[in-house]
Amino acid sequence: MDFSFVRKAFFLSLFAPTLLSAQYTDVINSNRPGRAVSAYAVGKNVAQVEMGLLYEQRDDSEQNFDSNIFGTDIALRYGLLFEQLEIVYEGSFISQNIDYSSPLGTDGRLTDFSRNRVGLKYLVYDPFKNPEKNKPNLYSWRANNVFQWKNLIPAVSLYGGATFTVGDNPFYVGDPVLSYRGAIATQSRLSPRFVLISNIAYDRIGTDFPEWRYALSVTHAFRNPKWSVFLEGQGINSDRYSDILARTGLAYLFSENFQADFHLGSNFKSDPSRIFVVAGFSYRLDFHKDKLIPIDEQSGGQNGKIRKNSNKKKSKKRDKKNKDDIDF
Repeated sequence: MDFSFVRKAFFLSLFAPTLLSAQYTDVINSNRPGRAVSAYAVGKNVAQVEMGLLYEQRDDSEQNFDSNIFGTDIALRYGLLFEQLEIVYEGSFISQNIDYSSPLGTDGRLTDFSRNRVGLKYLVYDPFKNPEKNKPNLYSWRANNVFQWKNLIPAVSLYGGATFTVGDNPFYVGDPVLSYRGAIATQSRLSPRFVLISNIAYDRIGTDFPEWRYALSVTHAFRNPKWSVFLEGQGINSDRYSDILARTGLAYLFSENFQADFHLGSNFKSDPSRIFVVAGFSYRLDFHKDKLIPIDEQSGGQNGKIRKNSNKKKSKKRDKKNKDDIDF
């Protein structure tokens, strides 16, 4: 067995705060599985695709129908201009086969986008920005692995985007072609193995049925860091549709740039009742290059305790001392 990747993954989990301060990480940073999205971007010049295939059983006791849904989710992410910014496209295309138990109903199929949006996400606050304040304790394993209150301080990002409803979409009848979406994403590293993510979004702004969406997700990495498990709750509140959903699943890291995942979930009501399973993957095309900072331009905390122009000051002191020695 090749242990080199396991060691690298373990190193990443142990020193995550230092690596995340630059957004880019050596191992793929995916929003899958689940719906909650990370506060961090993929990194400058990194292109990433995240895709899943889904099946859902959706039955409605009030409208007396049973239905099966097949579909696909896709997210395309790219790091723009600098480390904190990414542009992302998110789409879900589904086909719903409906069978009415009442003779008054008409069986049929609904096919279109249930999600179709583009937006920008920007990291506005990173508690791990200063690596000097977040160095691991090299003398205490316990100090690096126990819960600390400061771990609750989250990284925070803002999202702004647009949702597109093209043609006669049967899932959003009467919605305009263009509506808007704003969101906040937070991420806290509770311990080297636990990450807490929360999202709150106001979606379909400008339509007759704007909606609030929120999600809370906890991810745990196993002792074999290639494996991780998550538990997530999602809420939707709108005059058109309101619900609460729960999800749980696994992700497996095949390589630094490829992750596979599986999850299942359900809601808690009968109008409609929903049970679904999703399998997917994430793949990264890594064109990231670290920006080298000249030593005399580095600020305190970069590459150790080198401070701006510290070498120049030391050089001037040495020159003055040598001159005094010569004069004497």
